[in-house]
Amino acid sequence: MRKWGFLLLATLLAVAPLSSCRDRSIPTGQTGQTTGTEGQSQQGTSRLDTILSRGKLICGVSGQLPGFSFVDEKGKYSGLDVDICRAIAAALFDDPEKVEYRNLNAKERFTVLQAGEIDILSRNTTFILSRDSSIGLEFAPIIFYDSQSIMVKKDSGIKSLKDFAGKSICVQTGTSTEQNLSDRMRQLGVKYTPVVFEDVNATFATYQEGRCQGVTADRSQLVSKRTTLPNSENNEILPVVMSKEPLAPAVKSGDPKWSDAVRWIVFAAVEAEDLGINSANIDRMAASTTDPNVKRLLGKEGDLGKSLGLANDFAFRIVKKVGNYGEMYDRNIGPKSVLKLDRGQNKLWKDGGLLYSPPFR
Repeated sequence: MRKWGFLLLATLLAVAPLSSCRDRSIPTGQTGQTTGTEGQSQQGTSRLDTILSRGKLICGVSGQLPGFSFVDEKGKYSGLDVDICRAIAAALFDDPEKVEYRNLNAKERFTVLQAGEIDILSRNTTFILSRDSSIGLEFAPIIFYDSQSIMVKKDSGIKSLKDFAGKSICVQTGTSTEQNLSDRMRQLGVKYTPVVFEDVNATFATYQEGRCQGVTADRSQLVSKRTTLPNSENNEILPVVMSKEPLAPAVKSGDPKWSDAVRWIVFAAVEAEDLGINSANIDRMAASTTDPNVKRLLGKEGDLGKSLGLANDFAFRIVKKVGNYGEMYDRNIGPKSVLKLDRGQNKLWKDGGLLYSPPFR
């Protein structure tokens, strides 16, 4: 027995040094190298590092929604979603034009993001639990609080969802809109016919042709697409609220360095408005302010940017080159735009809205 006991002890002592050499920086059950998509091919490599090395941001957008992301006949992109991409590029490269845009429909947008073909999805996407948990998205802060409604022709005689009994409704597939419509109509006991399309333009074109009696989408999208319809004044958006639709950019989950950077870049645009900093006064504010909150945000004090892997003046770059959140809102969907949407819930928290940034400290 003593002999076997001695041999067992000798074996344990021989194995112990080998086990202690394992890289403790790698969690149990993981290898030291991953084989994922671009930007995550080696241990410790973040998408942020890949983007900085590449020299441009690849941003997935709609490209078909005025006010949010729309490309004109000259190939120029504009909209609130586009400005989020430009703000990120400004923070990373001090140049908001270093963005490559990819037009994506609702059905393909998540697959393209998961495959690593884009760095960020900034495409009027609703922040919901299943997308955050099972699809593998990491959402940035909400940039637009919306709701779902429905649009009809003014002479249709339709005044409520119950009036759609036996009628058809155009809706885009691959969206939360499709399920929301089904849920609401089931609650009301209304039997209707959904007419679904992958392409947003086809959805609204079919409605315009009269092949469905209504078209449903986020209220902001209805306002936006109405401006593109012939005789737009003949269409009305009913005072119907089917759901909450908080819209936010998203990145692929599993890369906290990149998701943290995106999150705080968006918050920086909100915080700048909250502190009264805009593209017109930012040089003066940066040079003369005594407010420690402003100093930290603009990188004049502390090293908040460095902790994110960004330049310390990343927020200064955003506001200087793209503007604060209020400036982005006003020129794209607010009073300086064709849409002229009231900010409503999208006002700052101190003005009665829902927009709020955590402190920069």
